[in-house]
Amino acid sequence: MTTSNTSTTSTASNHEEIDIRRLLGILLDHKKWVMASVLGFALIGILYASLATPIYRADALVQIESDSPGNNPLQEVSSLLGEKPPTLSEIEIIRSRMVLGQAVDLLNLDINVAPVTLPIIGAFLERQGVGRPGFANGWGYAFSGETIAVSEMPMADAYLGKTFTLEVEDSYTYRLRDADGESLGSGKVGQLSTFLNGDVAMRVTSIQAPAGAEFTVQHVPRLAAINGLRGRFEVGEAGSETGILSWSLTGPDPDAAKKTLNTIADIYYSQNVQRQSEEARKSLEFLNTQVPQIRSQLNESEEKLNEYRESKDSVDLSLETKSVLERIVNLESQLNELEMSEAEISQRFTKSHPTYQALLEKKAQLQRERDNLDKQVKGLPETQQEILRLQRDVEVTNEIYVQLLNKVQETKIAEASTVGNVRILDGAEVLPAPVAPNKPLLVAVAIIVGLIVGVAAVFLRALFNRGIETQEQIEDLGLPVYATIPLSDEQGKLNRRVKRSGKEYARSYPSGLLAARNPADVSVEALRGLRTSLHFAMLEAGNNRLMITGPSPGVGKSFVSVNLATVCAQAGQRVLVVDADMRKGQIHSAFGAASENGLSDVLSGKQGLEEVIRPVDKVDNLYYVARGMAPPNPSELLMTSRFSDFLAQVSERFDLVIVDSPPILAVTDAAIIGKQMGTTLMLARFQTNPVKELELAISRLRTAGVEPRGAIFNAVERKAATEYGYGYYHYSYK
Repeated sequence: MTTSNTSTTSTASNHEEIDIRRLLGILLDHKKWVMASVLGFALIGILYASLATPIYRADALVQIESDSPGNNPLQEVSSLLGEKPPTLSEIEIIRSRMVLGQAVDLLNLDINVAPVTLPIIGAFLERQGVGRPGFANGWGYAFSGETIAVSEMPMADAYLGKTFTLEVEDSYTYRLRDADGESLGSGKVGQLSTFLNGDVAMRVTSIQAPAGAEFTVQHVPRLAAINGLRGRFEVGEAGSETGILSWSLTGPDPDAAKKTLNTIADIYYSQNVQRQSEEARKSLEFLNTQVPQIRSQLNESEEKLNEYRESKDSVDLSLETKSVLERIVNLESQLNELEMSEAEISQRFTKSHPTYQALLEKKAQLQRERDNLDKQVKGLPETQQEILRLQRDVEVTNEIYVQLLNKVQETKIAEASTVGNVRILDGAEVLPAPVAPNKPLLVAVAIIVGLIVGVAAVFLRALFNRGIETQEQIEDLGLPVYATIPLSDEQGKLNRRVKRSGKEYARSYPSGLLAARNPADVSVEALRGLRTSLHFAMLEAGNNRLMITGPSPGVGKSFVSVNLATVCAQAGQRVLVVDADMRKGQIHSAFGAASENGLSDVLSGKQGLEEVIRPVDKVDNLYYVARGMAPPNPSELLMTSRFSDFLAQVSERFDLVIVDSPPILAVTDAAIIGKQMGTTLMLARFQTNPVKELELAISRLRTAGVEPRGAIFNAVERKAATEYGYGYYHYSYK
């Protein structure tokens, strides 16, 4: 039991190994296909990389400082948490419509103007600086150096995104057409020209192109232009928590990319300065409203203190009470400062913000300290308490007033000297080489795709090509293989030479007679082996007639028939080759003659036997009968007694009669002919006839009462797939 399992596993492994080797063999056999696919895709990749519009990238570097030099003095409380630069928030501000939209408006990025160039190569010629040649005058295409400038293009919303064509008439006038080519009118340079009843307007500021040059003009919606700019614009932090942002903008025009990126940087910087200055201005307004109120409170507190002292004859404070007073004044001053900061921060943050929470926590701490001091004051004599309260109000209010005056001055200075917390470190510069397309990568990908496509095509072809590849596949059908004939390279060269030279070359030897032209060819040697096999096989046959048929056309029946007849004639036999395919027979072509006066003429009674039998020059004992004129009823002619009489007569006159019949699966002629043949051989072509097709052909012959004696395996090629998988059935002896 164990031995059986081991044997089964070994057999499965062998089959798997053979399959893998066969796949490798298929690739080796079709390496030219794979290489052609690789080269083809590589050329496509190179061509695309050369013709594709290059994309350039402009870079800039911007620093976001945590505290600007002229920062608002009321924001000092934010330092309690040690906050890092808000780079993420700034990135979103930079990419917002507030910034990018202004750049679109300033640079007219919502107006797209493009030249109409020659198909495929026009843009490439323009990039190479190829100007308009003389023969292209009046053409509707624009060449290098030909431009127009459009400063504004107001239009109704219904026409936003529509493409119009501008045709130059001369240096000062132009004509506008819609997408259907209909003229909408003409306009002049420098004027705001209107079209479509005022729904479309355009101001062309300059024309640098000859008459006939065309340009496409499009006004896209502002939001689409902003989104398009945002898609080409990238902002990221350089490093972690550095506060330095790296900007980049891509585009086909390097100068436009540089200009656009610098414009975005200028807009962001200006808006940042305005934002910082606006904060200082609002703080100054708030302080200015507080100063008169605090001054009024100070005057009132001083009056109350003076009145109390007069009523009590100038009561003085003890040293302990003065110490408490100083501490209370200090706490009140700090609390007041925090209240002003809270008023400012409440305009920028909610109470849940960490900065706001820190301020409230410090304020609560100071209030607790003040409450403790108030408890100490309550233990003093009533007169001391009152004078302390009044004195505290005066000093605290005075301290607050002084602080307000200082803040007003500081804020005025901050407003006048605001520079923002943004610094442009590196202005926009364009990289010298385009960033896209990546030509080496593109070509490499094209080569890989070509390799994949080539290998896939080879394997798909092998998958669907179920043609016979070994003689064992034929023998498995119960049919012995009499000969395996290798594909003749010499015959292929001969056929090509005849096509080039015509009949002049064919006169020396008929083009189909390889056995006469090159007796040492491997195919001819295989036919000699077939001659020997037939000698013994036909000893038991009822007559000396041999029919060669096949499942389908194009398997090489005529080649085998005429060359087998030649080697038999060279052995001393009188041989006759009969072309029984009266529809499409080509025996006459193999001998370099015409098809007239052949078998169909004999069977129809138009010609006699002697008139259709033709000798072959240069080859003794070899004769042939062509197919004759194509009759309308070849099958019926073969069923007449004249065909039987014809066969009987030629059998008596020749030692061997070889009949080349039509394919059995195409017509019934082969079954009719085979009934009168002593020997029938089935011809199968290497990698052409599937096993099922050959099996059906054999079955059809047997159904008609014709038993094929054996098979001929023709046109076997020396291929790695069959050599690795099944072996190669051709040996040469030199």
